[in-house]
Amino acid sequence: MTKQKKRVALVTGGSRGIGLGIAAELAKSGFDLAINGQREELQVDASLATLRKLGAEVAYCRGDVGTAAGRQAMVDGVRSHFGRLHLLVNNAGITSPGRRDVLEATEEAFDQVIAVNLKGAYFLSQLAAHWMIEQRQQDPTYQGGMVNISSISGEIASLNRGDYCISWAGMAMVTKLWAARLAEFGIGVYEVRPGVIRSDMTAGVTEKYDKLIAEGLTVEPRWGTPEDVGRAVAVLARGELSYATGSVIMVDGGLTLRRL
Repeated sequence: MTKQKKRVALVTGGSRGIGLGIAAELAKSGFDLAINGQREELQVDASLATLRKLGAEVAYCRGDVGTAAGRQAMVDGVRSHFGRLHLLVNNAGITSPGRRDVLEATEEAFDQVIAVNLKGAYFLSQLAAHWMIEQRQQDPTYQGGMVNISSISGEIASLNRGDYCISWAGMAMVTKLWAARLAEFGIGVYEVRPGVIRSDMTAGVTEKYDKLIAEGLTVEPRWGTPEDVGRAVAVLARGELSYATGSVIMVDGGLTLRRL
């Protein structure tokens, strides 16, 4: 009897932080994993080993999502290793270099952030969409999907991270566009919008957010974790939220709730 092949997920920026939390939850949900990052594979061996211990077959697809060549290389890597792709998680992102006030922001930093956070996700989704449509046409039982990881910064203004905020505001439209375009193929597209998550990206502002959370910044009085985000993605990946393509899932502990 032929062993049924597991579904495959490509997670950009999946070797650490939120991306690793997502990848771990997908491994627990029965996915094999293509993990993208920019570091040498030896530098991410520990993360890949952790995911393999969870039962996933794991391939490392190195590449810069901010470049056309990098995006093509990672998709080619998934195709070469697995020969199939069921889920794309657009998670890779960078913060604003230098965190300059909008009055002092530079075009160089703006271009860098937009290239990774927004343009990269948009055009990687295009590459994945073509392949997913191809798989669907070959197999009517095929189930594909996309999850975009953005940030509450897409709706809350941070004056020293204008480029970062704009990139995530744009991601909201990326989600809507691909949800509308891919619905006819049964491919659901969703956005998960994290709040203050404890990770390497927020390590430098721990004291600031410890104080703000203690003062009531969030309804749930704690930091979010990569696992919190991962569990939300896993629910979507398993198809447990139906008839809801284009939806935004908030994972922010109630930070964006309007309160009096």
